Amino acid sequence: MKVETTMNTPNKSFIPIKSGAIQQLLAFASLILLIAIFSLASPNFLQFSNIVGILLSTAVIGILALGATFVIITGGIDLSVGTVMTLSSVMTALFITTLGLPLIIGVVVGICTGAFCGLLCGLVISKMNIPPFIATLAMMMIAKGMALVVSGASPIYFTNTPNFSKIALGTMIPGIPNGVFIFFSMAVIGALLLSKTIVGRYTFALGSNEEATRLSGVNVNSWKIKIYTLAGVFTGLAGVIMASRLNSAQPALGMGYELEAIAAVVIGGTSLSGGKGTIIGTVIGALIMSVLTNGLRILSVPQEWQTVVVGFVIILAVYADNLRRQKA
Repeated sequence: MKVETTMNTPNKSFIPIKSGAIQQLLAFASLILLIAIFSLASPNFLQFSNIVGILLSTAVIGILALGATFVIITGGIDLSVGTVMTLSSVMTALFITTLGLPLIIGVVVGICTGAFCGLLCGLVISKMNIPPFIATLAMMMIAKGMALVVSGASPIYFTNTPNFSKIALGTMIPGIPNGVFIFFSMAVIGALLLSKTIVGRYTFALGSNEEATRLSGVNVNSWKIKIYTLAGVFTGLAGVIMASRLNSAQPALGMGYELEAIAAVVIGGTSLSGGKGTIIGTVIGALIMSVLTNGLRILSVPQEWQTVVVGFVIILAVYADNLRRQKA
């Protein structure tokens, strides 16, 4: 009996580690393949300015996807990240431009706006027992309407705040925009939270078996609220970065970003059924989405066909997730 226990234990722990590593390797191989294809199709693709542009566009989708990773690992979903990002941008612009408050206060307000929306989603889901799909769909509509109301349905420009654009477009590292640096910094923070803290431990526990987690004495509702609030912090930061990139808050922007963020998470190996996922996989998935969009644009593919391709990518990502679950 002792020999059998010794032999079986390594096998049980080895299989999920191996499958997770294989998924990340496949995602990384897909990224390299896309880069190779677009490089052969257009000599402009590998130009330094274009690579920087890809990384900068990845910053927004990537930060949204980092927050969505925590939510999806719990077995939930957040359809509101795109419009909450827009509302965060508008609130940042309102406090800095309209009210004339210091830049740092506007940035904090933008991030807190995202956190507050995440908190509301968590409360509705945990206290009212409304499915995450419905709760976050409602928040998506609320945030979209509030962004239009607060801004008067007009863009707000940071014309008198020249330093605001430096948040995303400035260069602490020569040649690399700050937005890229912020994205990778947040990825490191997200990875540490997910793998080294009690937040990550309970995130995986909720997604693996919520009822068992509840029976073990964990306050499941409280942790759901905390995790959705944490995801909202990432969303609010993405809104600040987006506003800084555009040097304006565009209240009509945001719809569709949630699908790209979710696709990035799933492509990176996070299971829609919960309990499995990594931050590095999400980073790779976000890069894949940005490379795909940029490559299609360089090849002069019409915008409507770009949307069609992204739709197919989302279907394939979900199908691949279903195959992984069946094999598991």
